[in-house]
Amino acid sequence: MRKPMKHVLIGLAIALTLFEGARAAEPTAQEIIAGVDAGRNPGQSFRVTDVLTEYVNGKPQASNQLVVFVRQNKTTKQYDNLVRYVLPVRDAGKMVLMNGSNMWFYDPSSKASVRISPQQRLLGQASNGDVATVNLSRDYNSTLLGEEKLNDADKQPRDCWHLELKAANDEAVYSRIEFWIEKGTNRQIKGKFFSDSGRLLKIAYYHKFTPMMGRMIPAETIVIDAVNQNLITTMAMSDMQARDVPDSWFQRDFLPRLKID
Repeated sequence: MRKPMKHVLIGLAIALTLFEGARAAEPTAQEIIAGVDAGRNPGQSFRVTDVLTEYVNGKPQASNQLVVFVRQNKTTKQYDNLVRYVLPVRDAGKMVLMNGSNMWFYDPSSKASVRISPQQRLLGQASNGDVATVNLSRDYNSTLLGEEKLNDADKQPRDCWHLELKAANDEAVYSRIEFWIEKGTNRQIKGKFFSDSGRLLKIAYYHKFTPMMGRMIPAETIVIDAVNQNLITTMAMSDMQARDVPDSWFQRDFLPRLKID
């Protein structure tokens, strides 16, 4: 009996060692979100074109073309964003400035800027904060809820980490988010966004991952209304390129004098 028991104990010790090693190799929730940030945010200032299209019952209703200028704030390590409307023509020249927790809408016809909320709708199901580049790991505390396999926007199965993010400061656009992040790539596959009261607002799917500035960026995000799933907005990103962006562009008082080539 001694010899078999010895073998059993050795086997249990090996299994325990392998289990502990696997647990040690498992990333923390904050490490996963930091990986998401590193994978989608270029390490320099840039500009990108966003096209938002609103659909109702599968039919396009409205569309906006925007150019977003982004730079990382050296002090806060968060991103400052300047959104400039290009189309439709009636909105050309209008701008949205996101600087920390402050967001301003500027209308060139009146040369006035007014305070707005990042959660305010920009078009369809897309809010002002949805088109902004942010550091998720800075604004949210993350918890790992588990591992799940789910289908992506193209109905392909993905092995994912399921995370819950809760706002860590008043600069966070949402009070709570759930993300499904693909294992091994740290790519966002699916997201759920909640109001301050806990109500589910919308569901997002990220796909068409495309190389941009050395990163694999989701070139299209599909945003679905949580109540009426016939209301869908797509956000398509293209033409991301490095660009020096002056500090003055992110000052509210400078907006009336801002000239963009």
